[in-house]
Amino acid sequence: MARNDGIDRTFARNQDLPTLDDVAKVQEHNEREKDSYSNQDIDTTQTYRNIHFKAPTDSYAAMFDQMIADGVISTRGLKADAVKYGELIFDVNSAYFHNHGGYEYAKQFYTDAYKAAVEIVGGEQYILSAVMHADERNRAMSEALGQDVYHYHLHVVYIPVVEKQILWSKRCKDKALVGTVKETIMQVSRSKKWESKVALDEQGNPLLTAKGKKVLRTSYSVLQDDFFNYMKAAGYTDVERGERGSTEEHLTVTQFKVAQEQQRLEDVTAQIAQTEQALDTAQAAVEKKQKELQSLQRQTKEQRTAALTVQEIRSMGKKTITGNITLTPSECSTLKDYAVNGILAKAENSRLEEKLQQAKKSATVWKQRYESLKEQARPYLEAVKLAPEKVRAFLDAILTRTRQTKQHDQPSRRKSHDMEL
Repeated sequence: MARNDGIDRTFARNQDLPTLDDVAKVQEHNEREKDSYSNQDIDTTQTYRNIHFKAPTDSYAAMFDQMIADGVISTRGLKADAVKYGELIFDVNSAYFHNHGGYEYAKQFYTDAYKAAVEIVGGEQYILSAVMHADERNRAMSEALGQDVYHYHLHVVYIPVVEKQILWSKRCKDKALVGTVKETIMQVSRSKKWESKVALDEQGNPLLTAKGKKVLRTSYSVLQDDFFNYMKAAGYTDVERGERGSTEEHLTVTQFKVAQEQQRLEDVTAQIAQTEQALDTAQAAVEKKQKELQSLQRQTKEQRTAALTVQEIRSMGKKTITGNITLTPSECSTLKDYAVNGILAKAENSRLEEKLQQAKKSATVWKQRYESLKEQARPYLEAVKLAPEKVRAFLDAILTRTRQTKQHDQPSRRKSHDMEL
């Protein structure tokens, strides 16, 4: 995710998959099981370039059941509505890969990122699928550079597990075994896998608040640190850690893309409104100048009607014996008045004609800009025309979800003593 500040950053996000329907949708997206997608950025002609670092052997749900049957994981003591699946998304802004050579560099980067995922998850056996997507266009960069630029990122679907020791109970016949370890299982537990950790100082001692309570590092902050530190140790020293405290690391991929497109839509809509306003102003100026010209033409016509005809003017005066023309004082005065009025009218007419042409040129330029912006916004406008209720419902849902997220985050920040480091 680029911030347009010239800095390349690593991002790691953890997404819960609470229901089997959520799991199925993620599988459908990650494994590209559909023939077409509503996400216009997915270029199916490039899907063959997607790389599996671990390919699923069955559906995600079927693999989960098989892991239980094989004793790899255990759901002992797990509530029916507990979260059993998770997805890690590893990401760097598109410009980073574009500036380092693109696809081949991204392959090597995410090969190392997958190794980090194995450590974060706790073992490759708990990963259901790991795939690098190379078929999603970065629309903004593609348009800016005039060539296709793809946004490379890694999806890792996994089972959150923690090691749990099962002790012999008091009912054990051998009293010497009571309280000792009976067996160790890998228990499915999202809450324990991602519980917050105590922050330590340079000496390894717990950091305390002013009230003496331990300062906690949230799981999201720990995940960001772990991924960044692993990639830095792997040799990628030209990237920085995702910004601390940023709400972006809590967004799902879909939410982030929706936010991007919503912002893009708002920008284009604002540009269209601004251009339409400018076009209206230019058109109003043209109409004003046209009215002025029409008024002048009417005045000129009236003057011509009232003026003497050419023949009448030529008949003025009398030729003397010496060949000169003599005019009466009245004829001379009349000719002078018409000559002055004619010159002034011609000058004013030329000035207004020039202004009218300039206004027409200005209107043409604004109209061209308007048509260009209108073409850019055409997909959205067509969507509004074809399905206004769906578009309105879509945007309402985004705004509602955004308000709910803000309302949910604000009290949690006031009450929490956690501190992201």
